[in-house]
Amino acid sequence: PLGSGRQWFPWIHIQDLVRAFIFLMEQADLKGPFNLVAPGIVRQKDFAKILGKVLRRPAILPVPAKVLKLLFGEVGRVLLTSCRARPKRLLEAGFSFLYPDLEKALKDLLA
Repeated sequence: PLGSGRQWFPWIHIQDLVRAFIFLMEQADLKGPFNLVAPGIVRQKDFAKILGKVLRRPAILPVPAKVLKLLFGEVGRVLLTSCRARPKRLLEAGFSFLYPDLEKALKDLLA
C-alpha cells in the first residue's frame, strides 16, 4: 500500500478505456466531461491487496508517504491523493464495462 492506503484509488482496464473513447466519439449528443474510471472503485490498500493476490505476493508493508514524496516529488503527492471518481455519466449513457471488477481486470492484464 502507498502511504496510509486509505485514499480512494480509481482505475480502469485499458480495453475499457479505449472502448469508452470510441463509445463517446460515436455519441454525437454527449457533451462535457466524463470520468473514464471503472465502477469498482477501491481504496489504495485494497488495490495493493488484490494486486498482491493476483501476483501471489504479499502486500503487507506500506510505502511511507515521506519516501514516495522524496523519491517521486510531485508524482509522489499525486499517488497519495484520494480521488473518488465514478463513471456516473458514462453508465447513464449506456456504456457497459468488460472489466468492472479490479481482480478480474488485473488477472487479465497480468496473465
